Amino acid sequence: MNALPQPTLEPPPSGPTQNERKVSQPKKGVVVFLQEFSIPLIVGVFAALGFANVSWETYHHLVDLEPIPGAKVFGHPLTLHFLINDIFMVLFFGIAAKEITEAALPGGSLNPIGKAINPLLATLGGVFGPVGFFFAALYFAHGAGAFPEDLDWAVLQKGWGVPTATDIALAWLVARTVFGKGHPAINFLLLLAVADDAIGLGIIAVFYGDPLHPAEPKWLLLVLLGMALAFSLRMSKVQKWHPYILVAGPIAWCGLLLANLHQALALVFIVPFLPGPKRDLGMFADSEESNHDDHSPLHLFEHDLKLFVDLGLFFFAFANAGVEFAGIGPMTWIILGSLVVGKTIGITLFSWLGTKVGFPLPDNMGLRELVLAGFIAALGLTVALFVAGAAFTDQALLGQAKMGALFSGLVGLAAIFIGKSLGMRRSK
Repeated sequence: MNALPQPTLEPPPSGPTQNERKVSQPKKGVVVFLQEFSIPLIVGVFAALGFANVSWETYHHLVDLEPIPGAKVFGHPLTLHFLINDIFMVLFFGIAAKEITEAALPGGSLNPIGKAINPLLATLGGVFGPVGFFFAALYFAHGAGAFPEDLDWAVLQKGWGVPTATDIALAWLVARTVFGKGHPAINFLLLLAVADDAIGLGIIAVFYGDPLHPAEPKWLLLVLLGMALAFSLRMSKVQKWHPYILVAGPIAWCGLLLANLHQALALVFIVPFLPGPKRDLGMFADSEESNHDDHSPLHLFEHDLKLFVDLGLFFFAFANAGVEFAGIGPMTWIILGSLVVGKTIGITLFSWLGTKVGFPLPDNMGLRELVLAGFIAALGLTVALFVAGAAFTDQALLGQAKMGALFSGLVGLAAIFIGKSLGMRRSK
């Protein structure tokens, strides 16, 4: 991933002149900056919080607006919230699935499995740690009467999946700032975050169906049909991503919707069939390090849609992060504690145990780098907000859980401060 670019004897591609490139470069730089620093997502969070706390009713009327009054999709009202969470987020999770698929290729962080054992063990700690903390904290809070009597244990415990998530992009951004470009802790954390979100996708699919509409597994045959179609496209050597995503994808989406499972995960079942490069080109590679010659459908799927998705995260944040500050409650602190304390301890403990049974940490990565990486993994934000929306129908609990997910964003600032205080940053 850090190898020097190789010289090429190929003629330069036709395109803009040098002067034209100089003029257009600043615009490209702004777009890259917006993407790399997750600016649309962050701006969307603050916009939602501001709007919701200035006019709560207006905010909800806007989010629940029906662009086509009375329009429904298999009985679901076609609101802005539905368009964002159940259609747009299909692409978000599709790109996450692409990262997982590519990580399994030769040269990827999941291939061969031997070098990934320690961070994968840490990933388990990043799931069991928060879940363990969540149930312990919930037990004491429930016993102490912190929640209203009409909220029984069965309702409260559904929040256990919220703190299992790690925001890949934000964790990568903070890790680069804390450790410095090229530090092995960054790849360790990236692998952990990708595997963590793979588990998170499974948790959403299995445990967070719509409680008002019980699962109907028979419709999952449509998901299998979509997968079969994607497989046949691959066997037919179709080298465009569009038929996979635009034909097989909607079939899987309809199957999940009719089965009353989370249709936002539709492309998770389709993307692995996209023909990809022969080896992993590296997640979040800098533009000058990327392999511009890769024209595989898997690569072009992300290349063509990532800007749209990254900018569209503003609308996801706006539609999901609108919480009144008055809504902060015990579930807020349980979620936040599960992320910060549970993930840090769980990741550190499981990874340390891995070193004791013969699966070492990467070179130049010691205990303090491990602890800080575990702390950075507490950045749950994007996926945590999504899971919170799936976990709770009670609006008070939903608001509290979302505030816990939002507060986890402060981990990034704290990690940067701690890293600088400890002199953690190393040059490449």
